[in-house]
Amino acid sequence: METTNEKRFTGTVDHIAVKCEDLAKDVAEYERLGFTTETVYEDWAMMRDPRGFGVALLPPNSKHPPHIGMKVDSMEELKAAAERENRPIKPHRDGTSSFYTKGVGGQIVELIYYPEDFGSE
Repeated sequence: METTNEKRFTGTVDHIAVKCEDLAKDVAEYERLGFTTETVYEDWAMMRDPRGFGVALLPPNSKHPPHIGMKVDSMEELKAAAERENRPIKPHRDGTSSFYTKGVGGQIVELIYYPEDFGSE
């Protein structure tokens, strides 16, 4: 097996995405744990703890896979990483852009960019 020290991409851990059975119930339970609701759609919700760490909740009808979300600081950084990973960037309805790729041990990693005006609607 060939090893290299070249970095595929860098970023900070932004969120984890986990499966859930009942989206409304789990949103309420995370709120009881001190999380705030950032986004809720019929197929996923993003909850944030007081320090900004996110838990994305994925109900059975979600098209998103369970994953670890890593945040990059610029669209240029996202584009460069997507090119190295040979993955397309997808803009999302919440204003973010990202791509999914393989992580360590076959886990899925989402590399995501939040625009400067994210959440200012």
